[in-house]
Amino acid sequence: MYKIIIDSCGELSEELKADGHFSNVPLELEVDGYMIRDDESFDQKDFLRRVKESIKGPKSACPSPESFMSAYEGPEENVYVVTLSSKLSGSYNSAVLAASLYEDEHEEHKNIHVFNSKSASIGETIIGLKIQEFEEAGLPFEEVVAKVEDHIASMNTFFVLETLETLRKAGRLSNLKAMIANTLNIKPVMGSTKEGTIQQLGQARGMKKAMVQMVQDAIKCTKDCEKRVLAIAHCNCPERAQFVKEQVEKLAKFKKIVIVDTAGVSSMYANDGGIILAL
Repeated sequence: MYKIIIDSCGELSEELKADGHFSNVPLELEVDGYMIRDDESFDQKDFLRRVKESIKGPKSACPSPESFMSAYEGPEENVYVVTLSSKLSGSYNSAVLAASLYEDEHEEHKNIHVFNSKSASIGETIIGLKIQEFEEAGLPFEEVVAKVEDHIASMNTFFVLETLETLRKAGRLSNLKAMIANTLNIKPVMGSTKEGTIQQLGQARGMKKAMVQMVQDAIKCTKDCEKRVLAIAHCNCPERAQFVKEQVEKLAKFKKIVIVDTAGVSSMYANDGGIILAL
């Protein structure tokens, strides 16, 4: 028996929620002193309204070790944990500490491995699906871990933002650069590094051109597309997700394409109108 635990930056589709093997451990969000739990109670529209009206911008707090320890409980012998990139959040360190504490406090042996996704959002979900694929194939725990770590090393995550305001408010972008980008309708194409940080890969005038460029960049750096799952997460813009899917299908054939709406933490990063692509 196995379970796959993903911190709430990783979206779970309704299908995965009903699967029985997947669960989320929620992060906490805060906007101007208002606390929001990133779980089933998350109200995306209310959150985006608060973010838009906020002067300081939103913040997030990783789950406590106790939250992860509680998720580790149960009859499952193999427990796999997928967290937001350790370069972006303390979620990974919290999950690792929880695994050590769990072993100290329990006599029965349980296999627990924490994966640093070096990604975010739907990238974490893809890793969860890969874990399930190897588990259902009957591979032993150690082999599942090794193969999934290899898969993480080959993954890429891309995103395009409608607005740079959240990055500006968080101090990650100068006021001048944000103003110029908004005035000229310049949309940066962003992506993950192999270390799990964020980098700008390019830019385009307008969202449609930026999304096309994002898809082209993604396909260009991906091998064996037909063996991979490609996932698209959108923040309150399903029509853009569909557009990205159509652009992907023009260039390559994938094993499966998944589209989900962003949950809390991903909505904070993507902001209203943002698109995330992972493969």
